Amino acid sequence: MPRVFIFLDKFEHQIFNKHNINIGIIYRNYKSLSRNREIFKIAKFCKEKRYKLFISNDIKLALKVKADGLYIPSFNKTHINVNNLGNKKLLIIGSAHNQSQIKNKINQKCGAIFLSPIFPISKAKNHLGIHKFNLLSRQNNISIFALGGINKNNFSKLKITKIEGFGGISIFKKKPAYKRPVFLKNNFFYLN
Repeated sequence: MPRVFIFLDKFEHQIFNKHNINIGIIYRNYKSLSRNREIFKIAKFCKEKRYKLFISNDIKLALKVKADGLYIPSFNKTHINVNNLGNKKLLIIGSAHNQSQIKNKINQKCGAIFLSPIFPISKAKNHLGIHKFNLLSRQNNISIFALGGINKNNFSKLKITKIEGFGGISIFKKKPAYKRPVFLKNNFFYLN
């Protein structure tokens, strides 16, 4: 499982300029008219760069583009029938905002969960904060990834959380490479 996930809703060339292969790409565009063209382009670059590709909320599309996994957003509460995958071994990850949603993602057979938002974001009234985030991540026996509001000013606070990695949207977009997260040899990350 990758340690860093980048959420994309369209192809962005600068994302694929990284040399680290421990990256997961989550494609989650539900409405674009050019969705199929975008996803095949993203899938091609993911294969070249050896990034893991996850498709949001669409098993058929994940199988069609030979993605590595499926991402189940917090709003999806339906049971995922993994028997419909045949011999395909898709990694299943999800997102949650509270204990009830964490339990639902575990029931949906997710192998890891993005818990969000850890820090304040503009589209949510509340955020978990470090203490509540750690409480939720420690009381559940599943890999937890941080998501939401992560930026260069609060990035170092991730070191005091119980996480397997993190995901981001804006932290990766249109920034010079020296301002994006990278891995250290001790398997933690930092921002310059």
